[in-house]
Amino acid sequence: MIGQVLRGRWRTLVVLAVLGALVGAGSSVILSPGYRTTSSVLLQGPREADELLTQAEVATSSVVLDRAAAVLGDGETGAELRDKVATSVAQGNVITIEATGDTAEQTQRMADQLAQEFVKYSTQIIAGSGDAAVQLAQERRETLRQQVAQTNQRISELSAKVNEGKTTVESVQLRTELQGLRSSIESAMSSLNAADTASGLGNMVVLGSAELPSAAAAPTLPQLALGGAALFFLIGLFGHLFTARTDRRLRDEEEIAAALGGPVLATFDVVDERPAATTLRAKLLGDDRPWNTPRVDVFADEVDNDVHYRRLVSRLPHRRLLVLTADGDHAGQAAAERIAGLADRWFTVVTVSPNRPVVEDNDAEGVLVVSSLGSRSDWELVGIAEAVADAGLAVVGTVLTRPVRPTRTRSGAPTPTDHEALAGTA
Repeated sequence: MIGQVLRGRWRTLVVLAVLGALVGAGSSVILSPGYRTTSSVLLQGPREADELLTQAEVATSSVVLDRAAAVLGDGETGAELRDKVATSVAQGNVITIEATGDTAEQTQRMADQLAQEFVKYSTQIIAGSGDAAVQLAQERRETLRQQVAQTNQRISELSAKVNEGKTTVESVQLRTELQGLRSSIESAMSSLNAADTASGLGNMVVLGSAELPSAAAAPTLPQLALGGAALFFLIGLFGHLFTARTDRRLRDEEEIAAALGGPVLATFDVVDERPAATTLRAKLLGDDRPWNTPRVDVFADEVDNDVHYRRLVSRLPHRRLLVLTADGDHAGQAAAERIAGLADRWFTVVTVSPNRPVVEDNDAEGVLVVSSLGSRSDWELVGIAEAVADAGLAVVGTVLTRPVRPTRTRSGAPTPTDHEALAGTA
C-alpha cells in the first residue's frame, strides 16, 4: 500500500516535502542558535554551593552585561546580550559562561569579554568591603592567638601537677581536663587556619581564552530544512494510509450485494477515465484521481471488451430496466452507458445522488444497479436500495466495476483527442 501511495501521490508528497523544508528553514531564525562557545572562571579557595550559585548569577548581572556590550561595540545592549548568555556551575569551583552569536569570531570575543568583566566586577565587590574585612580578620586572629597562649599556659601548669607521680582522684580529673584543653587548642588552630585561608577567597582566574567554534551549533538551517521535509513527507504518507484505513466505502462483493438487496451478476474491469483536471492544483499534482486504483499490465482495449457486457445483457430477466448509478462514480456511469447501449432502447440510465437518492416513478420492470468497488459506503448503498423500494421497484441485480489503470499502450493507437476529432468530422 505504501508503494501505491508513492506512485499515485508522489507529486503531492514532493510538494509537502518542499513545503516542510521551507517551514524548517524559516523556523531556523527562531530555533537555530548559531555559533556557541564557553569560557571558564576558576574561584580559588573553599566555596559553598550557595556561594557558587550566587557568583553564577553575578556573571549574568546587568552590570557585567552592560560593560561587556560597551567593550564589544557590536551595537547590542546588555539587555540584548542576556538572551545570548547562560551560566552554570561546574565541578572544581568553576563558573562556565556560555555565549551564542551569529559568527564564530563574535561568539569567541563575547565569551572572553564576559569572563573578564565578571572577574573585574566580582573583584570590585570584594575590594569595596576589603578594609572592614581585613580589620575583622585581624581582630579574630588576635583573639585566637590569645586563646592559644592561655591554653598553652594552663596545659603547662597542669602538666607540672600531673608529673608529681601521685595517682589520686584529683590527678585523674587533671588528666581529663588536660585532654579537653588539648581538644580546645586543636579547634582554635583549625579556626585560625580557616581564617588565614579566607583571606584569599576573592581570587578568580579565567581559564584561558574561549574556543573558536568550528561550526554552528545544532540544530542548523540544513538540519531543520531536512527535518521539516522528512516530517511533512511522513505526515503526508501516513495521512494517506490513515485515510485508506478509516475509509468506510465497501470493497467486498458480498457486502455490497447485502446492502443493495440484489445479487452480484458480474464484475468488470473498467479503465478509470475521468474528465480532464480543471483546477491548477489538480493539473500540477494530479490528485483528482484515486491513488489506490490498481494498475494492470494489459492494454486498454484488452480491458474494454464488449463480449462480457453482451453476455450480461443476455442473462438479464427483464426487458425494461432502469440502469441506476450514483453521481460521481465515473467508472460505474461508463459501464451503465455501455450496458444500456447494448440493450438498445429497453434500458434507461438514471443517475442519483448518493446522499439523497430519489428514483422517479416509471414503467420499468426492475432496477439494475451499477456501482464501482470502493465508491460508496454501506449506508449510501442502503439509501439507494430504499429509494428503489420507494419507487415500487426491486433490485434485480448488481453489476460491479473495478476501476483499473492499464500500464501499457499500443504504438499508433488513437488517443481520446483523435476520437473526438473523428466524431466531429462525422
